[in-house]
Amino acid sequence: MSVSTAPARRLRRRRRVRAKVIGSAERPRISVFRSNRGISAQLIDDGSGRTLAAVNWTEAPLRALARMEQAERAGKLLAERAQQSGVSEVVFDRGGYRYHGRVKALAEGAREGGLTF
Repeated sequence: MSVSTAPARRLRRRRRVRAKVIGSAERPRISVFRSNRGISAQLIDDGSGRTLAAVNWTEAPLRALARMEQAERAGKLLAERAQQSGVSEVVFDRGGYRYHGRVKALAEGAREGGLTF
């Protein structure tokens, strides 16, 4: 009998999501990473393997905020940076996390910032 750990289960979910969600130059992928301390996200063009824009919780405008507020503000900041790169449509990769809580707040913040999923 094999015992699967929480990170192993998340990795399986993440691979399952990644098999279906592919970013392109016109519609890059928002890849989300959530930890206990903060949240980060990147806009990735999978065709060329480039990161177009990124946001991390350690940046000055986000560091002092509460977690949910931090996630929402990170989404808005990512949307601003995406629009500076000329991107308005994206696909959302939840990274094996539930679409709930901080992951959902980041997505809603990105939508408020002007990105369409």
